[in-house]
Amino acid sequence: MVKALFSLLFVAFIWGSTFPIQKIVLVGVSPTFYIAVRFFIAALVSYFLFGKGNVKYGSILGTLLGIAYTTQTWGLTITTSTKSGFITSMYIVFVPVFAYLLEREIPTIFQIVSFFAASLGLYMISGGIKDFNFGDFLTLICAVSFALHVVLITMFSKRVKEVDLLFPQFLVVGILNLILNFFWKNWNFTLPALGSAVFTALAATILAIYLQAKYQKALGNNVSAIVFLGEPVFAAVVSYFMLGETMAGKQLLGAALLLISMLFSSLERVKIVRDANQKGRDECEDSL
Repeated sequence: MVKALFSLLFVAFIWGSTFPIQKIVLVGVSPTFYIAVRFFIAALVSYFLFGKGNVKYGSILGTLLGIAYTTQTWGLTITTSTKSGFITSMYIVFVPVFAYLLEREIPTIFQIVSFFAASLGLYMISGGIKDFNFGDFLTLICAVSFALHVVLITMFSKRVKEVDLLFPQFLVVGILNLILNFFWKNWNFTLPALGSAVFTALAATILAIYLQAKYQKALGNNVSAIVFLGEPVFAAVVSYFMLGETMAGKQLLGAALLLISMLFSSLERVKIVRDANQKGRDECEDSL
């Protein structure tokens, strides 16, 4: 349980660190072509490591992930790195809805409180409606897509091996973005962009999504979504050191609410699992 928690927190760190990195290298580079290169690299490596996988489930996940990354990366060229990281995390608002509709996973009272607190924190750091721009809107579409992806990856990883979800998923994302780039009509690519594509393909794509598929089902959709709230916090910290981006007092308070929500929801999940294990041991001893 603790291993699963820290594994997903590590995933959040990897994802958060990509925001300022991509913000730097995407200057003059087509976001859709960049994503296509990134995911073709990920698909190639995962194919040689794990094989072709499950085409049906992988294609569904790939379609959602393709929409998510396209809108996120495009939005990142318009809005700030820190803001993009936080708005992306709005997907936690949609995860409980999809989790209930698809898996009948009902959040606990504690999780509901955490979701509301996190939503307030996200609103505070986003600058409010008056500062909402087109880049933020694109990132919000990304958040909805990520939410559905989170729930479906939990469902599918219970049916097939985690590695079976990798190659077809990455290939679909690459193909979708390559097709979209014919409309974008920008084929500019730089050496720094290639370096970033390789890093994100290996760390933020293959490794991160493998860990997500492996450990997310142990925590459940709702707790996993709140754990992933560490992503925008890591994005803000790394953006501060790499880009000099800072947050106002209200935004810092919003970030604190996110961290508190993540902490309490995670601790509650750990307690539930520990109590269940203890109950099982007690029943076993009583039977003896």
